[in-house]
Amino acid sequence: MEVMQVLHMNKGDGEASYAKNSTIQNKILRLGKPRMEDALEKLLWRRIPESMGIAELGCSSGPNALVAVSEIIEMVYKKCLETGHPIPELRVFLNDLPCNDFNCVFGYLPAFYNKLNNLHKGPRLGPCFVSAMPGSFYGRLFPSRSLNCVHSSSSLHWLSQVPPGLESNASKVRRNKGKIYISESSPKWVVEAYYMQFQRDFSEFLRSRAEEIVGGGCMILSFMGRRSLDPTTPHSCYQWELLAQALMSMVSQGLVEEEKVDSFNAPYYAPSVEEVKLEIDKEGSFEISGLEDIEINWDGSMEDEDEGQAICAAESCGKRVAKLIRAVVEPMLASHFGGELMMDDLFTRYGDLVDGYLSKSRTKYINLVISMVRRHNN
Repeated sequence: MEVMQVLHMNKGDGEASYAKNSTIQNKILRLGKPRMEDALEKLLWRRIPESMGIAELGCSSGPNALVAVSEIIEMVYKKCLETGHPIPELRVFLNDLPCNDFNCVFGYLPAFYNKLNNLHKGPRLGPCFVSAMPGSFYGRLFPSRSLNCVHSSSSLHWLSQVPPGLESNASKVRRNKGKIYISESSPKWVVEAYYMQFQRDFSEFLRSRAEEIVGGGCMILSFMGRRSLDPTTPHSCYQWELLAQALMSMVSQGLVEEEKVDSFNAPYYAPSVEEVKLEIDKEGSFEISGLEDIEINWDGSMEDEDEGQAICAAESCGKRVAKLIRAVVEPMLASHFGGELMMDDLFTRYGDLVDGYLSKSRTKYINLVISMVRRHNN
């Protein structure tokens, strides 16, 4: 599986599209806003530049693509009004892999510009140039020292590739049998391969951003992670365990080849706080200004238990979770399994398994939110 070609959310605005099934990602954006506000306040307190470069990495498509950028610009605008500083020229870069549905993103630009032009009754917003920057953020994307603020949400848990040894064309002797990600039953070498790939990718991400961000610039990242040192904890991997079970139930009925399941592994890794800190310290260009982890229900709700149950009353939590996961992973599954895999059947099974699991467990996603400042002396 060539990740660069297949790692994209379901396109368009149909019932299975990411545009209609990205409530978890929107919830993460809202929960990360206080950390972003704090990072921007510190950045703008030092100096408001005449021209400001803002990058959204892993923008994806749908209504969430411009949410963080809009909030960052509004914060800049408010700070300029408070201080009497001229509003800077704004250079906004929307990044994702070339296979991303950028046309969908561009469709939201008229509403985006209209919102910016009606922010407040103060001076009209100055020039704001928005452009797409397709490519992998596990490498250089922008000119040296061209960015003041980098934001990324719900993206860095995706790896640049399936770990070596786990690719679909790897030797049959080394298989993560019956699984599609790290599991309690996975061989030790599988866990090690995933961790090593995360180290390579995240260190390259940091090195690349260190070249592109000005001294004193900020970076705000949020992505799936875990609190435990153990990568097999349910908080970090059980959604994949249940998807593997759904696939294997189809294998048992002769609907899918077992070899196809054994040779599929998700290009994903949910790191621990300690693993993230270690790579940041090793690279050395950034100082962590804030780090927190947030619990999120699998169906995207964050309300108290009674309200969460009310949300699930109209449609089971399992069905909601299945829709959210399908919008994210269907392109990868379709590429690997081809027409052999009936998606409606798979995600009906998956939803039933999720309902059964959540009836006995309160497992939640753990999302890490990190703000960093680019050191001046590196």
